[in-house]
Amino acid sequence: MYVVATAGHVDHGKSTLVQALTGQDPDRLEEEHRRGLSIELGYVWTRFEDLGDVAFVDVPGHQRFITTTLAGMGPVPVVLFVVAADDPWMPQAAEHLAALDALEVAHGVLVVTRADLADPAPALARARAELARTTLARLPDVVVSGRTGAGLAELRAALAAELDRLPRPDPAGDVRLWVDRAFHVRGSGTVVTGTLPAGTVAVGDQLSVGGRMVRVRGLESLGTTRERVSGVARVALNLGGQVPDTISRGEVLLTPDAFVPSRVVDVRVRDDAEVPERPVLHIGAAHLGVHARPLAPGLLRLTTEQPLPLRVGDRALLRDPGSRTIWGLAVLDPQPPSLDRRGAASVRAAALDDLDGTPAAYLSMRGVVRRTELRRIGLALPDPPPGAVVTSGDWVIAPECASQLRSRLEELVRSQPDGRRITAAAAARALELAESELVSALVEPPLWERGGELGAGDHELDASARSALVELRRALDQDPFAAPETERLRTLGLDVATQARLHRDGHLLRLADNVVLLPGADDLAVERLRELPQPFTTSQARQHLGTTRRVVLPLLAHLDRARRTVRLPDDTRRLRQRNATKNAE
Repeated sequence: MYVVATAGHVDHGKSTLVQALTGQDPDRLEEEHRRGLSIELGYVWTRFEDLGDVAFVDVPGHQRFITTTLAGMGPVPVVLFVVAADDPWMPQAAEHLAALDALEVAHGVLVVTRADLADPAPALARARAELARTTLARLPDVVVSGRTGAGLAELRAALAAELDRLPRPDPAGDVRLWVDRAFHVRGSGTVVTGTLPAGTVAVGDQLSVGGRMVRVRGLESLGTTRERVSGVARVALNLGGQVPDTISRGEVLLTPDAFVPSRVVDVRVRDDAEVPERPVLHIGAAHLGVHARPLAPGLLRLTTEQPLPLRVGDRALLRDPGSRTIWGLAVLDPQPPSLDRRGAASVRAAALDDLDGTPAAYLSMRGVVRRTELRRIGLALPDPPPGAVVTSGDWVIAPECASQLRSRLEELVRSQPDGRRITAAAAARALELAESELVSALVEPPLWERGGELGAGDHELDASARSALVELRRALDQDPFAAPETERLRTLGLDVATQARLHRDGHLLRLADNVVLLPGADDLAVERLRELPQPFTTSQARQHLGTTRRVVLPLLAHLDRARRTVRLPDDTRRLRQRNATKNAE
């Protein structure tokens, strides 16, 4: 399905045009028919041959309803920008154009309507001049008459070509559905509607709204009952009777645990605009007051009235209700650190300037972060991570940060009194790291870890063993379950006896003769195996870990012995519950 929004000044023929394209009247309210203008968002649809279903969100054109208009435009990437041949360029057309430009909408069609009432050439020329300064500059244009039907075939062809150029959304993506209408149906409960930009919603799904869980009791799209719908799509969800009383336009339905709502966000404003202290933020179908704190030209920290589930790269609008000025913004960091030290704002601005929207840049800025946190803000790292990124379970450490931490860790270990060792837990506290496992991931020669204690000294390892461990770590950091073959171990000088000694001293995880991994690989395997349906087969484990039977068989046997997995009679396995494992130990 494709979803298209209208835009343009009041009474320029948007609703008439949409009705001519679809055969359906988007004005559903009696007052709209009485006054001859759209007040609420209207939804109609039709089918394009060789393309599929196309839904239209018809927005009000009157400036009094700009909030409703922006709620309709916000989630939609394609626009029919409508101007009338018998009217000059009007203020609301300019305001709608500014909003679309700020949202960086670049797909759609410029439509000159009422060509039967006046020469369309002057209106088209003026509209093209206005669009030329915006992201809509390359829109094709079509001249039509909604009353006579002239030009409608050309409009359908132009719109179909634009829609065919759109990138395809991910049906497996996380659901973030901004509610643009909510109402109660007697005997059914609360129904909400919205534009689903990506992901899939199915009957029976649980979604999060305002921190509470709701279940999808029923699902409609384009007036038809469905079992599941993938974005982009117009959807209506029946949530039953057990829903928050406050659910209304601007609320957002989310895949549980896939987002981290926050009231503080750092953003970049287009053209280094100067924004007032108390603008209104429009994102999706929501609008709310915010406090804007300048960090540097073009960089702001926004504090919102309520938490929002934002992701890096999200586009939104700031609007000054007094001057009606609109500014576009892009989200840089939806989980920023506090600014509670003198000069922190300028330091923060310099860090934000280095962000380019990639996971690597964000990781470099943060230094140490959880994979799940990155995913929740829209920055999924590849698996395995690129370059010299250090991993420990769910944690990842940027290469430059890891280098600095290793230097500090070695200094810390060597500063201990003679004969004294420091534990990994104490080292983690000293380095201000969240978990001792992060310290273990940083240990490399000349440091060593044994029995939870850290030490340093060349006497613990000879030169050949140190060199071999460095080579192993370099390879296994990239592919943690790709245990080197026997010939490679022999080349490195790691015979079976040396493997056993290094395993005993905590430098290696030896699963069998000539099958070695890095310490902590078993912890990482458990975390990844939790992602599989339980129980799982050996083949499923092998494929999910990206390894071979030579490695996965002794690895699973090791996890069995450690009472972290249970081998079932049919030769499948399941992970033990965390608390059960601890109790067993």
